[in-house]
Amino acid sequence: MKLLSFLRNGNTGFGLVKNNGIIDLSGILGDDVRTIKKVLELDLLDLIEDMTKGKDPDFGWTDVTLIPVIPDPAKILCIGLNYAKHVAETKRPDSKHPTIFTRFADTQVGHNGIIYKPKVSEAFDYEGEMAIIIGKGGRNISKKSAMKHVVGFSCYNDVTVRDWQRHTSQFTPGKNYPSTGGFGPMMVTNDEVGDYKKLNIQTRLNGKIMQDSKLSQLIFPIPELINYISTFTPLSPGDVIVSGTPGGVGDRRDPPIYMKDGDIVEVEITKLGILKNRVVAE
Repeated sequence: MKLLSFLRNGNTGFGLVKNNGIIDLSGILGDDVRTIKKVLELDLLDLIEDMTKGKDPDFGWTDVTLIPVIPDPAKILCIGLNYAKHVAETKRPDSKHPTIFTRFADTQVGHNGIIYKPKVSEAFDYEGEMAIIIGKGGRNISKKSAMKHVVGFSCYNDVTVRDWQRHTSQFTPGKNYPSTGGFGPMMVTNDEVGDYKKLNIQTRLNGKIMQDSKLSQLIFPIPELINYISTFTPLSPGDVIVSGTPGGVGDRRDPPIYMKDGDIVEVEITKLGILKNRVVAE
C-alpha cells in the first residue's frame, strides 16, 4: 500500500496511490480521520484496501500539492553517523551507541516543495536518508519484535546548515531551519517493501550522483535503533525515525559542494520512489 498526504483546494488530506492516481481517503474512515497519523493511531490501515477495492482515482498527482508524508509526527528522531563511509569522511570515532538528534515537524516540506537556503549560511548540504514510520507504539521494544512496530518507509532529505550545526557539539540549530526537511513522496507499507536491507539509496544534485549506497550498510540496523530509542522514550504511531545518511555529503568533498539557489536535489530509494525538491535562497 502506498499512502501520501496532500493539500487541495486549501484543505489538507491523505490518499491511496492507485493506477497512477490518488484515491481520496480524507474522512472516509470517519469524519475525524483526515491524516495518516490518525489512521495509525486508530489502527484502521487494514480497512483501506477493502474500502477502495474497484474504486477509480479521484484525481491525479498534478491536482494536489504534496506535503510531508506525516506532517504532524509527535517525534522526529534523526540518526547521525550510521554508515561507515560517512563516519570515515567526518573523521569521527566509532561509537557503541547511535548518535541521535531531533528535527521539528514544522521544518518539513513535501515532494516537489521548495527547500529554502537561509541567508545566514552558504554551507547548505544535502543528506539523503530513509525514513522509518512507526505504526504501533511502545516502550522498551525488543530487537526481535521491532519490525512489527514499523508500518512503512519513505525518502527523506535531512538538509543541514553545516556551520550552524557546528556552533557547539549539539546538532539542533543546523538541522531545524524552516522548510529544510524533505519528506516524501509517499509512505510504502512494510509488506510491500519486504527486506529493507535490499534497498538502494541514491542522492542526486542537478542530476549528478552524490551519494550511492545500500540500506544493508547501516551500522545500527532498524531493530537496534527502535530498541535503543524506545528505551529512553515511548514511540507512538506516526513517529518518524530518519535512519542516517551515506558517505558523499557535500561538506566533506574537496572542495566542498553546497546547495545553492536554483539547484534540484533528489533522493531515490528502491521501491519508495523519488523525493525531489528545488532550492531557493531566502
